[in-house]
Amino acid sequence: MKRLIVMRHAKTEPWNDGIRDRDRKLVERGHDDAVLMATELERIGWAPDQAIVSSARRTRETWRHLSETFTSCGLLITDDLYLAGLPALEALVKLAASDCDTLLILGHNPGLHDFARLLLRDAGSENHRASVKLSEKFPTGAAALFAADEDSIFLPVYFKLQDFLRPKSLSS
Repeated sequence: MKRLIVMRHAKTEPWNDGIRDRDRKLVERGHDDAVLMATELERIGWAPDQAIVSSARRTRETWRHLSETFTSCGLLITDDLYLAGLPALEALVKLAASDCDTLLILGHNPGLHDFARLLLRDAGSENHRASVKLSEKFPTGAAALFAADEDSIFLPVYFKLQDFLRPKSLSS
């Protein structure tokens, strides 16, 4: 694997007592943001060939929009990514790394933000502005783009932050 896209699901309805967290759906802005992010990833040439997506409704709905752009991308939907922490995220990436060139992980905070900051801390960044933004927060619909110099196994120290995309920045 040479490139890794760490992406949070798009904007969802708020949690309340009448709905399970796993069943929360995207709001209209979330649908629009997911389409916007897919368009931008394609525009800059970051097309995933494999995606690992959390089984939660909001991540599956986000993926549905991305999949309309990345039609040849392989897909694994897994409960293991639902609210996953660092050990689970690292394990999932390591398992998928040998089978793809560009991997997309689509999940949830706080795990994704922690994972992206771990990669940033271990490997550094090619883009100072992106590293500052990533350090601050990982909003819904955001994607952190990491790349290694060579196609290799997944070790965090090899994957430098290239950019950090947020729907809010793209639409303004």
